[in-house]
Amino acid sequence: MIVYLDASALVKRYVAEPGSAEVEALIGEAQAVGTAVLSRAEVAAALGKAVRVGLIGREAGLKALASFNADWEHLIRLQFGEPLAARAAALAWEHALRGYDAVHLATALAWRETLGEAVTVATYDRELWRGARAAGLSPWPAATP
Repeated sequence: MIVYLDASALVKRYVAEPGSAEVEALIGEAQAVGTAVLSRAEVAAALGKAVRVGLIGREAGLKALASFNADWEHLIRLQFGEPLAARAAALAWEHALRGYDAVHLATALAWRETLGEAVTVATYDRELWRGARAAGLSPWPAATP
């Protein structure tokens, strides 16, 4: 199985919360795991917010960020440029997505087309999950988040 992780799924690997064990199991089963390069900023921002709002302590946040940074090199990091930006714009309009969600969807679709194989999109974002399903990708988890 080839798995595309958006930031909402990826962050669960570094912060213990509902869905964390399932994300870890999914990653363990995958033949390949990738994400858009913008996930680097999104995950760092999510970890910082978790510290600011008191979900995790500062030390735990720094440890989570260090773990994420160490894992970053092992992920397939999918690049984003003008052609994908145009595609993301069309997908945002078509599926009523926020900008970053449209970027994730465009990137996952492009990866599937490049590989010529099915791609599972792991996301805990309801709109991206629905957009992935509508666009012919396999959203994960099985039920709408």
